[in-house]
Amino acid sequence: MVVPYRHVAGFDELTPVELHELADLCQRSVRVLKAACGSQAFNIGVNAGAVAGAGIGDHIHQHVVPRWGGDTNFMPVICQTRVLPELLEETYARLAPAFAQAVGGESPVS
Repeated sequence: MVVPYRHVAGFDELTPVELHELADLCQRSVRVLKAACGSQAFNIGVNAGAVAGAGIGDHIHQHVVPRWGGDTNFMPVICQTRVLPELLEETYARLAPAFAQAVGGESPVS
């Protein structure tokens, strides 16, 4: 999940700099997930507002969901069904160093 620092609800409320920063972090996330997890494709999306399905309706955020050939459909993933081949702690241990390296030593994952 990619989230801007400033707390805003709408995509249209982001400044050009914030929008660029969001896109940069999304791109960096794709690169890290490809390198660390071997992701073959991605579902990248924004559900802007509670009516659109945003679980955090008052803070805009972007999902970056890694995909592999033969994995489950994207819909169960966003409907509270999680199919993960490993524990979240293992995923964190693999991704945190990769994100730290991608941002020059500072990990946005804490």
